[in-house]
Amino acid sequence: MASYNTSDFRKGLKVQIDGDPFIMIECNFVKPGKGQALYKCKLRNLTRGTVLERTYKSGDSLEAADIHETDTTFLYEQAGTYFFMEKETYEQYELSKEAVDDAAKYLLPDMPCKMLLYNNNPIGITPPNHVILKVEYTEPAVRGNTATNVTKPATLETGAEIIVPNFIETGEVIKVDTRTGEYIERVKE
Repeated sequence: MASYNTSDFRKGLKVQIDGDPFIMIECNFVKPGKGQALYKCKLRNLTRGTVLERTYKSGDSLEAADIHETDTTFLYEQAGTYFFMEKETYEQYELSKEAVDDAAKYLLPDMPCKMLLYNNNPIGITPPNHVILKVEYTEPAVRGNTATNVTKPATLETGAEIIVPNFIETGEVIKVDTRTGEYIERVKE
């Protein structure tokens, strides 16, 4: 198995600690006045979501995790289980509601997603950065309220609730950023 030396440490690095896959979410190089250089790292467990803080001396190493991403398509959800199919091999994967997490708010059938595999077992998905969804319900705009940046809540066809500008109405189609959950723009059909 490959390993990473401290000189390779960077944000986004996928490593294995005590048999669990982790992603490095922060890595800071610290050089004290005397003594050895240190690397202060924050790592998130990819299966549990917990965050770990560790300090490594220069010369330490971590084992590389057997993690890769593959292109999949979201098929459907049934009783809290989400089903995906790999585009190349047509292999199907199942993920629990906990593993899908917030991405479930933006998933529609036949939507392309990136599946994260650890030892060829699915551990998470990443939806497209921007999705186009229909507004199922939002309060009607208040006539005469033309002040800038007036917003209101809206419920989308997937059940997600986001904040939209006052001029958006029920039935309109909008673009949403799945990373932040923010409204981007109105889409012409």
